[in-house]
Amino acid sequence: MAPLVLRTVAETVAWVESLRRSGRSLALVPTMGYLHEGHLSLMREGRRRADVVAASIFVNPTQFGPNEDLSRYPRDLEGDLAKCASAGAEAVFTPEPAEMYPPGFQTSVTVGEVSQGLCGARRPGHFQGVATVVTKLLCLFKPRVALFGEKDYQQLQVIRALERDLCLGVEIVGMPTVREPDGLAMSSRNAYLSPEERHRALALSRGMAAAQALCQRGTREAAALVDVVRRELAAAGLREDYVELVDATSLKPLSAVTPGQPARMIVAAFAGKTRLIDNQPIGG
Repeated sequence: MAPLVLRTVAETVAWVESLRRSGRSLALVPTMGYLHEGHLSLMREGRRRADVVAASIFVNPTQFGPNEDLSRYPRDLEGDLAKCASAGAEAVFTPEPAEMYPPGFQTSVTVGEVSQGLCGARRPGHFQGVATVVTKLLCLFKPRVALFGEKDYQQLQVIRALERDLCLGVEIVGMPTVREPDGLAMSSRNAYLSPEERHRALALSRGMAAAQALCQRGTREAAALVDVVRRELAAAGLREDYVELVDATSLKPLSAVTPGQPARMIVAAFAGKTRLIDNQPIGG
């Protein structure tokens, strides 16, 4: 069954109020569209955790920098709606930018420490745009649970922090990265890759797997583990943006993997003009 398409805040408020009156719980999956299996896994998990699933499809202009890919970000609303239906979403919010940011809009949400470094350092203003739009969506839908993928790991930690700090009363669930059979993390931006670039992009997951294997053999120093990833990126002709071993919660850099402190390897690199990100737990 095709999902109900909500295009305005007023329509969404009315729909959410009807859910509240019926006593049904809601799971929300915010997206920027051009959906893939990773997004659909969030919707299916949402169905397990709540009575109703809603998704948003909104290419949020405030999280793109002036030289980034807003105008060419892939879009396929008709295909996305069909995919939402297949995953059991009952409603999809697809606003225009002016609906989310009407004339006179002047409020923003800034999350502190976990927004610093990594993508926060390379994309100034990005996480302020993310935090603002996600806060607005959570306030609009008032879901019991909201689901996000771990591929955008720093984003997930930013959203967890804003929900906790603002007492929004929403359970934030991070779901494992969904990968292609050859290990490439699913991403809407993979559509930009040529066949040759896509093949080279496998160096991200291959490098992190090599770092994890080295750690399991007893090497715990961050410099050595990071170097393994960097060598894989360089061998594949990818341009490194960053490779860092960080605390899995605070995202602060680690000097070594230590027992009882979950660690995450986080990577960003360019395949041609396409910037790709990935991450994986290290140690354990």
